[in-house]
Amino acid sequence: MAAFEFRGIDKAGKEIKGVRDAENEKALRAALKRDGIFLTSVGKGKAEGQGLLSAEVDIGGFFERVKPIDVSIFTRQLATLVKAGIPLVESIGAAVDQVEKPKFRKILGKIKQDVTEGQSLAQAMTAHPEVFTPIFPNMVRAGEASGTLDKVLLRLAEFTEASVKLRQKVRGAMMYPVIMVGVGALILAGMFVYVIPQITQIFQDSGQELPLITRALIGFSDLLRNWSGVGFLGFIAAVFLFRRWKRSPKGSHKWDRAKLKFPVFGSLFLMIGVARFTKTLATLLKSGVPLLTALDITKNVLENQVLVEIIDQARVAVKEGANLADPLKRSGRFPPIVTHMIAIGERSGALEEMLDVVADAYETQVEAKISGLTTLLEPVMIVGMGVTVAIIVFAVLMPILQMNDFIQ
Repeated sequence: MAAFEFRGIDKAGKEIKGVRDAENEKALRAALKRDGIFLTSVGKGKAEGQGLLSAEVDIGGFFERVKPIDVSIFTRQLATLVKAGIPLVESIGAAVDQVEKPKFRKILGKIKQDVTEGQSLAQAMTAHPEVFTPIFPNMVRAGEASGTLDKVLLRLAEFTEASVKLRQKVRGAMMYPVIMVGVGALILAGMFVYVIPQITQIFQDSGQELPLITRALIGFSDLLRNWSGVGFLGFIAAVFLFRRWKRSPKGSHKWDRAKLKFPVFGSLFLMIGVARFTKTLATLLKSGVPLLTALDITKNVLENQVLVEIIDQARVAVKEGANLADPLKRSGRFPPIVTHMIAIGERSGALEEMLDVVADAYETQVEAKISGLTTLLEPVMIVGMGVTVAIIVFAVLMPILQMNDFIQ
């Protein structure tokens, strides 16, 4: 198989361009003809098995990443077209024309080809897990089976947008403190490495006995100047080893368990996990996905291994005939109000609605807690910087005052 970049004209006279895999140019022409596209020009891309030195390397495509917001926009456009009664293949083609990223266009072009050749949209999406997470093909499969594909696609778009929005709020709220700490650390490092040595050299030349705080300041400054390179390499090595340990199954589990115990932030991590779990499960159940399958998908969406284990145990319990609320309650991780509302939803047959209520409530709590933390961290960091600067000034002024007393 080879990848062909082509241009053509459809039945309405509109120019079409894209990328498609085919055995040869003749097969490409035949496939486009079946789609109602008259081929006007074609350019051959990298063929399967072609050597690296004999083919163009798409450096931009290698580093390009398809973001969730890109998938959300495509999904919403596709839902609108399908709802308007346009055939699925034509809807995919029209949505692909609106995509700007070449890598995403190529993936969607392959999906369109697979659907044209008889695969379902869910099957075509399954072949691209790096773009379409497991929730996509499973919900689409349920939508195709029930004839509500447009509604399912719209739910997927709303779910993805909500997930992106929550992630952006968390990152945006943490960005300011991180920048403040980074800038403050750079300023202090500059003072210790370049400014303080010049000032303290005068005191060392005087030969007088320096105060303890001044000697500590000079020692720390010398340490930064003489061992900064080693310290930087040690920091890089420590980060590398920590990340490697965190990726291991044992390390990942320990780290995720420790995160839930962090002061202040532990409850925030738990809130985010509960909100993501309930929102994902509600979206899947509303789309007609069976509960056991929905739980299996939902556990893969969570980023905390402790919560993943709890959901896995809950799935086993539900498979054996238990209610969903009982194993979640026994875990001790899910707040009582969450398990209580899930239990009510199961008894009343309105589990999806209850999960939605919990998700909305916890997303609101996450936003409020992040806003409170940001408001609290700002004065704390300012006070911390002020105290640090005051200590430095005090350490520099004390020897000067001693020298004045000695002269008098």
